[in-house]
Amino acid sequence: MIILLSPAKTLYDHSPVQLEKYTESQFMPEAKKIIAVMKKKKPAQLAQLLDISFKLAELNFHRFQAWEPPFNLDNSWQSILMFNGDVYQGLKAETFSDSQFETAQQNIRILSGVYGLLKPLDLIQPYRLEMGIPISIAGKKNLYEFWRTKITTLLKTELAQSDQNTLINLASKEYFSAIDTKKLKTRIITPSFKELKGGQYQMVSFFAKRARGLMSRFIVLNNITNPEDIKAFDMEGYYFNNQLSKENDWVFTR
Repeated sequence: MIILLSPAKTLYDHSPVQLEKYTESQFMPEAKKIIAVMKKKKPAQLAQLLDISFKLAELNFHRFQAWEPPFNLDNSWQSILMFNGDVYQGLKAETFSDSQFETAQQNIRILSGVYGLLKPLDLIQPYRLEMGIPISIAGKKNLYEFWRTKITTLLKTELAQSDQNTLINLASKEYFSAIDTKKLKTRIITPSFKELKGGQYQMVSFFAKRARGLMSRFIVLNNITNPEDIKAFDMEGYYFNNQLSKENDWVFTR
């Protein structure tokens, strides 16, 4: 069973905990090609391309210029500890024990515009480049075209090696679109999270993102290997709503 997450735009500027164990991304050669293109962009170009303020563009200009392998614990840190968006605030990986980091390493994968597909302990350096950004890399018209076959092939291999040939999709549509799901030939379960407002259940973006992290945390803390056990998820008042759920589209409400 593999849990799929999106990365975060917000990053820590230092690791929240010191973790000695790490791994290397399987797609470093591809990441180098992408960064080589981004290093040529000036702050004004980055502001327009990434649709961000000039101040943020300057920050990311310097990030791209400073990006330099080989990675080590002096110039980079683990991906699961660098991302600091709503999902990762729900995940709270900085509180994991060594054994829980091991569980996360086995079960969680993070999609990335630069690194393709990351394990939690893969070392990364800071960047900002969403999967949906329209940029041509190595003759491919965009990042989806550049990554789709590579990510899908790796995911298919890892799913075949997992205890349950099941993918838990907790990624956003932007990132999940980078996968050729037909070629995976696996069960894909997509949980969603809704709030009761005015007598109706509605999806609220902030809460839904946080809940994706909470569910990932629930799976890690309870060392869940059977997808059906995820239905017991009850953090912060959520519960499995059988009436609203379908076979592979699970709805959790509160």
